[in-house]
Amino acid sequence: MLAIVGGKGGCGKTTTALGLARAMASGAGRPVVVDADCSMPNLHTRADTDRRPGVGAVADGVTPERVLHRSRAYPGVDIVPAGGATGSPEESTLRRLGRATGPVVLDCPAGATEAVTAPLAVADGALVVSTAERASLRDAAKTARMAHTLDTYLHGAVVTRTRRSDPPECPELEALSRQCPVVGTVPEIEGPDVLASRTGRAAYSGLADRLDERNI
Repeated sequence: MLAIVGGKGGCGKTTTALGLARAMASGAGRPVVVDADCSMPNLHTRADTDRRPGVGAVADGVTPERVLHRSRAYPGVDIVPAGGATGSPEESTLRRLGRATGPVVLDCPAGATEAVTAPLAVADGALVVSTAERASLRDAAKTARMAHTLDTYLHGAVVTRTRRSDPPECPELEALSRQCPVVGTVPEIEGPDVLASRTGRAAYSGLADRLDERNI
């Protein structure tokens, strides 16, 4: 189970979760993306699925298999939307969702708050997402430190919306790199959906390959 975390809302966590799942779809088992940001859910909108049933139903005892929605936007990917859940999912709920036969990706809340504690605690590892903006990088480093505190393995960080192949050097990027390696970048793409572009899909495919090499 991979937790997608980041310091700022809008840094690209949901896009990264979907992009990685789409890249994983050619492997064994259908990847599942879970909306663990139940206070501000938008995974169902991005993935073009119904909002219910979802995480809330699993918390009430429904089996995870009954809340899977096939994404109409990203073929080969299953979605567990927030459903009726409004707060941070409990660890027991996330553990049940983690028993899916395919890879499970958690689209987590932003920041280093209590809402991120449960996803980080149950995940086998985490990937930190940030834009190249210095404030976003600074907050991403805080989230990475939180993961270390919880003994969650950090696969690395990915920097999104870059204007070149490498993010610009700055003290905030160096601070993030001290917490975990930067394992990928995603270029800034014109248009509302980076995953609709060949360049964006290629970036996430390459990221999935690198994570696979790191035994995700």
